[in-house]
Amino acid sequence: MNKQPQITEKTRQRFIEVFCELYSQKPVEKISIQEIANRSGYNRSTFYQYFTDIYELLDTVENNLLHDIKTELASKEPSMHSVQDALSCMDKKEHLLALHALLGDYGSPRFLARLKRDIPMEQFLNLPHNHSLTPYFIDFYLTSALSLFRLWLQREKDIPPEEFIQLVENLYSRGITTYTQE
Repeated sequence: MNKQPQITEKTRQRFIEVFCELYSQKPVEKISIQEIANRSGYNRSTFYQYFTDIYELLDTVENNLLHDIKTELASKEPSMHSVQDALSCMDKKEHLLALHALLGDYGSPRFLARLKRDIPMEQFLNLPHNHSLTPYFIDFYLTSALSLFRLWLQREKDIPPEEFIQLVENLYSRGITTYTQE
């Protein structure tokens, strides 16, 4: 029996959404395939038509997000605003559920490591490739931006996206003194 592509993609996407909802609430080790299947409205055998296990599903979520970030950054000129460009990309509605899961309380440091490894930030930040401090600069930029993004999500985006990105940019360029001297 051949299924229609839009139906199979909808089913696959539903598994991803339910997984991300659960991963936002508990560690991946505590999520069962049965729980994902039940909440998705499908049975376990349907789950196995799309994923071999929970960890393949987690890889899919990470890979999809990393691919979208890379694609977004590749379409832009390298600049000191590339971290902000990546944050703008991550603020898209279709990424927020995955980000809540991956950057949430139960998210894995593995995603951050993959992000640092897979996105050539020295190119986007105009940093020297062989400088001994370059890994520290990259880690500072990514870790602080993602930490701020995570806080913004936890606070349910209490400031508008443009203001949030401007805040990150100001903190990078001028530190907190801009805000403490007001």
